[in-house]
Amino acid sequence: MGGDYAPGAVVEGAVKAARELNIPIILVGDRERVEAELKKHDAGAANISIRHASEVVGMDESPTQAVRKKKDSSLRVCFDLVKNGEASAVVSAGNSGAAMAAGIFLFKKLKGVDRPAIAVCVPTMKGPAVLLDVGGNVDCKPGHLAQFAIMGEVYARYTLKKDHPRVGLLSNGEEEGKGNELTRETHAIIKKTSLNYIGYIEGRDIFRGDVDVVVTDGFVGNVVLKLSEGLVDAISSMLKQEIMASAPSKIGYLLSKGAFQKLKKKLDYSEYGGAPLLGVEGICIISHGSSTPKAIKNAILRAYEFSRDRVNSHVMEEIEKNGDLGRAGRAHGAASGG
Repeated sequence: MGGDYAPGAVVEGAVKAARELNIPIILVGDRERVEAELKKHDAGAANISIRHASEVVGMDESPTQAVRKKKDSSLRVCFDLVKNGEASAVVSAGNSGAAMAAGIFLFKKLKGVDRPAIAVCVPTMKGPAVLLDVGGNVDCKPGHLAQFAIMGEVYARYTLKKDHPRVGLLSNGEEEGKGNELTRETHAIIKKTSLNYIGYIEGRDIFRGDVDVVVTDGFVGNVVLKLSEGLVDAISSMLKQEIMASAPSKIGYLLSKGAFQKLKKKLDYSEYGGAPLLGVEGICIISHGSSTPKAIKNAILRAYEFSRDRVNSHVMEEIEKNGDLGRAGRAHGAASGG
């Protein structure tokens, strides 16, 4: 029931996913409204069931309060279904803060993980890369960022199929002396891990594709994400204005229309579906609030791949392998007042 175009876009995307992936899907929400949407898509043959939920978490509600008090909200019921073993994953385009709160409150954290993180796929010149955290943790310690690096590397390896993902730490310069206390301490920790760590990267490096995992705290990551989305929209609008400004521009557009369409596809967030909440015992995919049916379908695909590839198990394996470094980072952060 969450999202700008719910429940219509969510139901349509779920129907497409059920047909294309041949997997069972439970739609959670107002039964009457969901059934009305299903009738529009002749979904009789799709393996879809409905679980009624009488409440909805609003986009402006306090995440923690909503999860605790609205126990029959569509979001809370979704998480309960996974927690009870009736479903394998949650996909939500609703209140992202509430989805994260539910993931931590109901799923609990994976063994060895201090802070779960939201990871998004961003387009680059050499294919998608993983950026994390993008909003889950505003204030972080070095050990947290080191764990983000490990979780992001596993996600890139198993979901994006990167053989030996290159990990970079976002900073204000590539030189060793750059950054703040947080990035310098994190840099020292990650260098000792088993990761393919290439060191500091700058913001302009993200979209070149020379790194597969970009690590930062939730405050900076969210700014980067929102800036990127705004820049794509601005460039698209400016480009459209220039094309419509003159006849020669219109002719040029027609001749290069195929290239423009390919570029648009690369920059389209709906191609990536949603962002997983890494570091919790269940699977939660957080989709964009303005998700289209295509985005919902791809978010369900992402959830399916996450479950199939046992990403959480691999995360725990890597956290355990590098556990001493993570603990050292936490102690270092505490000693320095972090």
